[in-house]
Amino acid sequence: MVELINKYFPKLTEVQQKQFAALPELYREWNAKINVISRKDMENIVLHHILHSLAIAKFIRFRKGTNCLDLGTGGGLPGIPLAIMFPGTDFTLVDGTAKKITVANAIIEDIGLENCFAYARRAEEMKAKYDFVLARAVTRLDKLMTFVRPLISSEMRNATPNGLITLKGGDLSEELKEVKGFKEEIAISKYFEEEYYINKYIVYVPMYN
Repeated sequence: MVELINKYFPKLTEVQQKQFAALPELYREWNAKINVISRKDMENIVLHHILHSLAIAKFIRFRKGTNCLDLGTGGGLPGIPLAIMFPGTDFTLVDGTAKKITVANAIIEDIGLENCFAYARRAEEMKAKYDFVLARAVTRLDKLMTFVRPLISSEMRNATPNGLITLKGGDLSEELKEVKGFKEEIAISKYFEEEYYINKYIVYVPMYN
């Protein structure tokens, strides 16, 4: 199954290869105890969840020292796959459901990630500043932005300005109308050829504090 990741990211290190290879079985084991992924979807975990998370790595190559917050991470998606892909970037993963964070922390520890930390917190409780806030199907954009805006740092480390990067699906026209100012909608099918990614998008909203 990890061949699918290698197809689009052929220059992975040996450590990254091992970490990605370990993810499907770890998620299977933990999902049997604590449901963080639809059980009927477990057979497609690489295509539907891990590679989907890595679409962000096609949109932006985070520079070393970048600091990202994965908001509403669930069992660690997209944060854990991205932390493997970018070992020089720090990823903070938060979710309001403590048992989901138990899964994320166990997987982080099992694969030896040193740049990824998970906490049972709500968005409103977060006080630190981040270069980018990441989210995967958390809530509507306008609501999400009210949580995200106070968390964005004014210090720029990347060519892409700091802001929100979220993974979305379906017709986003009405949702995007509710967001004032510049926003970018990128079809994931631009990066990945599998049929699953038709009507799947990255939405990027720069935020300047």
